[in-house]
Amino acid sequence: SILMQRKLFLYNFRNLRKAKGRRETYLCYVVKRRDSATSCSLDFGYLRNQMGCHVEVLFLRYIAAWDLDPGRCYRITWFTSWSPCYDCAQHIASFLRSYPNLTLRIFMARLYFCEDRKAEPEGLRRLHKAGAQIAIMTFKDYFYCWNTFVENREQAFKGWEGLHENSVHLARKLRRILLPLYEVDDLRDAFKILGL
Repeated sequence: SILMQRKLFLYNFRNLRKAKGRRETYLCYVVKRRDSATSCSLDFGYLRNQMGCHVEVLFLRYIAAWDLDPGRCYRITWFTSWSPCYDCAQHIASFLRSYPNLTLRIFMARLYFCEDRKAEPEGLRRLHKAGAQIAIMTFKDYFYCWNTFVENREQAFKGWEGLHENSVHLARKLRRILLPLYEVDDLRDAFKILGL
């Protein structure tokens, strides 16, 4: 089936602050081609990590095989259960530089190892600098995924307790990661002056 099972979606995309036991990354995608003022959907579906290969790399291989027309504009939207690791962020940034006619939006349920002294925040900054639009999933994004990618049997999406609060918390964390470094240094200096 091209649609994900409900339990699989709810387990893997839940935006918990500590997502214990969730080791795989799932990626739901929509590929559209832009023709003047309209867009045409070309494909949608979902992927997951396979045999040691991260899902982001699997998708890049998949889309590279399409032999995209360089004279047309394409927009790809991802909804991922984890943000890309540092290496995957590097691959995606390189891919975007190779395809200037392609835009990528990534909505993430959770941030992957984005604590201090890890490489992942730098990967997200490089990915953002390469032109990818990155954001944390909100209720609206979960609702869209439920109705587009999930075998929901006509059941309406019901958010879980903490969905909104966790989205806000993760969005703030992502915003801090993406702040230009000089702004972060200015904030640190301001906090030192205030004695905080």
